Order: sequence, then structure tokens, then C-alpha cells
Amino acid sequence: MQATAENILNVTLLEPRQKHPTIFVRFDELEEGESLTIHNDHDPKPLYYQLLGERGNIFTWEYLEQGPEWWKVQITKRITGENEETLGQIVARDLRKAQIFKKYGIDFCCGGKKTVKEACAEKGLDTTKIEQELQQADKMPASRPLPYGDWSLDFLADYIVNTHHAYVRKNLPDIRAYAEKVNLVHGGRHPELVRIHQLVEEVYAELTSHMIKEEKVLFPYIKELVASLNNAQPLHAAHFGTVQNPINMMEMEHEMVGKNLEEIRQLSGNYKLPEDACASYSLLYRLLDEFEDDLHLHIHLENNILFPKALEIEQRITK
Repeated sequence: MQATAENILNVTLLEPRQKHPTIFVRFDELEEGESLTIHNDHDPKPLYYQLLGERGNIFTWEYLEQGPEWWKVQITKRITGENEETLGQIVARDLRKAQIFKKYGIDFCCGGKKTVKEACAEKGLDTTKIEQELQQADKMPASRPLPYGDWSLDFLADYIVNTHHAYVRKNLPDIRAYAEKVNLVHGGRHPELVRIHQLVEEVYAELTSHMIKEEKVLFPYIKELVASLNNAQPLHAAHFGTVQNPINMMEMEHEMVGKNLEEIRQLSGNYKLPEDACASYSLLYRLLDEFEDDLHLHIHLENNILFPKALEIEQRITK
């Protein structure tokens, strides 16, 4: 066994039966926040799953080198009480990583409170592969995305209304019309269109009332929270009690709409057009695809940025 001051272990120098036991001993000797770097001549991914299964989610796993001759992995013991980032927090910090979650069908908006490991376990995805791609995203050139997390909440609420609510109101009526038309013309040969039409109607009904509740009740209260904090003024008691109550309702409605759009995507085979698709059929699928993409960002801004920060402000004011 070879080790250096950087705490490196070359496992190729060990007997095969000694490799994993030795790594476990070395890992158990680590203090919180300390790291062990292992060098191997093949991908040690089985070790990751064994370590996760026997020690739990108490470490981070980062590939420093991936072949063809050497695989180098840095294993760091987590600090107790240091929470693993959720999907929503990851995307709120770096919007580029949303594209990786979209690539694998991982819901970072409605399902934004899950960790990467939890989301991957639900979908049967390779956690190490996803985490590796997330690490690589850090090296990608930044595209200067809008700094949503730096905006004041009153400005962010207005942005959501003027950008995303406006988008829904402009495009959802057209989607409804095309869903009905395409179902009438092609539903006999493609029965999934009947259900897609139903789901579009449900999305329309849900979002129409949902946006009104946000614009008339929740968002004005969030603006009151900001004004109270900035001006050190007392906050008027709301009829719904704490802001957590309307937030819970909005998040539940987000999840319902998200599930409807996910079902539409599944029924359509990721919006794959059949050979007999007409221009309206093609337009419907394109509009639905674009609508879902906008809704993911829309819900992300609310669930993962606006709502948590509103709760923080309310707690600061009322404690």
C-alpha cells in the first residue's frame, strides 16, 4: 500500500481481496471534511455502491481522472449537519445544470426538493454518471444567465407574471385549440390523442385559477414581506396565516400540472410524430414541447427561489 501526505492510495499494489477492505479502513479513519484519493487501473464504480450501501450518504465522490490507464477518485467524508444540495438548489445556483436534468428526465422544479441520489434511485439512473456530468458543467463556459437568485423578491414576482404568466396566457389557448382539432381528425388512428386532449384541458383549468391566486393573493403578500423588511415596518396579519400555507397549495398545484405534462410526453413518445401527422399535429407537439420547457423554468423560479426566500423573510420579521 502506498500513501502520501495528500492521502493517496494506489490500490493496484494490493491483493484483490484486500482492496475494498483497505479502502474502507482508510475511509473510516478520515475526519469529517478530509479526503482519500484512490488510484486504480479500472473504473472503481462498484466501490461507490458498496460504500454508499454500507456507510450511507456520508461522502462525496469525484472523478479526477478516468482512464484509459488510470482512474483517480477523490472520496471526501461529509461534515455532519452539512446538507446535500437538492435538485432545486443546484439549478438555482447554476442554471446550466438544468439541461443535464432535462436530458435524463429528472424533474428539478416540482421535484426540486429531492437530492440527485434520490432522483436517480427513483428512475433507475446511474448516480455517478449524472454527478460526473454535473461536475463537467462547472467547466463549461458560462452563458451569463439571468441572475434570478440575486433579484429582490418583489422584482422576481413581477418578472414571473410578466414573462411566464404572460407566456401561459398567450400560448395555452392555442394549444387547447390544436389539441382538440388534432384529436378530432387523428384520434381514431391515434387513441393517445384523446387522453392528451383531456390532459391539456386539465392543465388549462388548473393554471388559469392558479395564476389568479398567485397574482391576487400570494405575490402581493410576498411584496408586503419585502416592504416590511426593507422599511422595518410591522407586517399586517394575513387571512391565511403564515405564507407557508399558500406556498403549500401552489406547490401542490405545480406538481399536478407537472405530472400532466409528463404524462403527455410519455403518451406522445417524447413528441415523436407519426407518419400521417399533418401540419397541425406537428405544431401541437412543438407547442407542447416549448410550453413544458417554459413551465419548468417558471416553476423552478417559484419553488426553488421565490418561495424559500419568502419563508426566510417571514421568519426574520416575525421571530
